[in-house]
Amino acid sequence: MSNNQISDGQPTINSSAAAKRILTGIKPTGTLHLGNYVGAIRPAIQSIQNSDDEAFFFLADYHGIIGCYDPAIIHESTKAIAATWLACGLDPERVTFYRQSDVPEIPELAWILNCSCAKGLMNRAHAYKAAVDINMKKEDVDPDQGINMGLFGYPVLMAADILMFNATHVPVGRDQIQHVEMARDIAGTFNHRYKTLFTLPSAVVDDDIPLLTGLDGRKMSKSYGNTIPLFGDGNPQVSAEKQMHKAIMKIVTNSQLPSEPKDPDDSAIFEIYKAFATPTEIADMRAQFAAGIGWGDAKQALFEKINTEIAPFRERYEHLMANPKELEEILQMGAEKARRHSRKQLDKTRRAIGIRPLAKLK
Repeated sequence: MSNNQISDGQPTINSSAAAKRILTGIKPTGTLHLGNYVGAIRPAIQSIQNSDDEAFFFLADYHGIIGCYDPAIIHESTKAIAATWLACGLDPERVTFYRQSDVPEIPELAWILNCSCAKGLMNRAHAYKAAVDINMKKEDVDPDQGINMGLFGYPVLMAADILMFNATHVPVGRDQIQHVEMARDIAGTFNHRYKTLFTLPSAVVDDDIPLLTGLDGRKMSKSYGNTIPLFGDGNPQVSAEKQMHKAIMKIVTNSQLPSEPKDPDDSAIFEIYKAFATPTEIADMRAQFAAGIGWGDAKQALFEKINTEIAPFRERYEHLMANPKELEEILQMGAEKARRHSRKQLDKTRRAIGIRPLAKLK
């Protein structure tokens, strides 16, 4: 369903005269890799550095527990991802940076939205349909086997994340566009049924952001085990810089010898290099491929280019990881900023549905 279809006939809050309010969520279910940095962290931070737009960045730990049942992973990943964003330049004074679970108004809003959200809308969610399709291919298996209510209702919680702060723009990958459209649908239904309280958000997809190729030539993904670590895997025996170098040296190449001309457009090394180099540097590397640069030299050049950008962030990251109290203080500061909005929004929502004091008390 398109955005125009969602908004037809629905009351909407006109936010065109106001500055944008951007909201980005990060699910803490593992360590971040170079693809996450290029595809999400770097562009998100750059987009707000020279902007007056309001920005909300949150650690989506309630989303994380939908499919991760290891408390240690949720806890350590929350710590590592918070440290990563801050180390890479996210300014907690400039944005509202908070942990989802520190804003109790969000799950309460999610319940309220659940009560006016059609089940049929949730039936059409891609993640739920994909899980059902897997079960349907098996014999004598219930279509909903292994599917919890967290997965089924995930889009409603995401809608609450967005609508709580009346976000106008939500940067997402193409696979998440449907969830933003569902948030629009849910907001429109509530606005029509009760009172116009929620802005209809827009998904923001930047097709110019590169999707990095992994070590094996497929898309870089933790599920494929083909990633280049951003700040290492937490192993104190091997430095993060050495871990990055070792991973880059594992990039799969063909059997062409040094001095043989090579096609840069068929090389994962060149594809990753482009995400960190200037146009002049890219042109120079393309010429080196044509001249027959050896694969080992190409990988070393790639490492040096990436390391030049990432190395300055490592010290800050390692400091934050070693000082969790500092991290917690930053997250609590962000939670208090977030709750200045969420308390007011939830109070308006509760009153709109009839949950309000019966009378004023002296």
